Amino acid sequence: MPSQQKKIIFCTAGILSFVCALGVVTALGTPFWIKATILCKTGALLVNASGQELHKFTGEVQYGLFHGEGVRQCGLGARPFRFSFFPDLLKAIPVSIHVNVILFGTILVLLTMVGTAFFMYNAFGKPFEALHGPLGLYLLSFISGSCGCLVMILFASEVKIHHLSEKIANYKEGTYAYKTQTEKYTTSFWVLFICFFVHFLNGLLIRLAGFQFPFAKSKGTETTNVAADLMY
Repeated sequence: MPSQQKKIIFCTAGILSFVCALGVVTALGTPFWIKATILCKTGALLVNASGQELHKFTGEVQYGLFHGEGVRQCGLGARPFRFSFFPDLLKAIPVSIHVNVILFGTILVLLTMVGTAFFMYNAFGKPFEALHGPLGLYLLSFISGSCGCLVMILFASEVKIHHLSEKIANYKEGTYAYKTQTEKYTTSFWVLFICFFVHFLNGLLIRLAGFQFPFAKSKGTETTNVAADLMY
């Protein structure tokens, strides 16, 4: 493939990586990961509410990785509330999982920025080592994509398996008990999903630039040939 086309492909991959890094940073700091509706089970049982009456006992909660807000309703009007995970909910949530979500999210941002620099270096520099060359780009794209996937899996397990929305709704509520009715992932979560997809798309762009996938190389290739493959 002509050198100019390679530059265009690597620049495109670098720009996508940079946009992903900005998207993940924004997603980590915003409270738009989950939006859930919560039912005041205690109040609904007391008056035997059903059908349209349940609307008076249905509130909602929306949150991200650091803070959120919601509205509790138990038939006596809406009660807005705000909360932060640190330090308010430390005793109510699975702290180890939540911290790992934040940790791997931060690692994802760092790896994506490094990937951006490497793509630009491959486009305009003269890479000569495995780390700078296509093998390094494949490796970074794969690790970054895997890291993004891990963040989504950990967060989904925290929400679904550990009933995070329910624990938030019932935090410091001694009289009423709340139950989650519906949950849906919102903007920030889907931004992370798009970034996960982009990292594997970058792997295809590297292949489009004319470089074989690492696992496609023959086992019998001599050392001198391997060294040549890692250089332009």
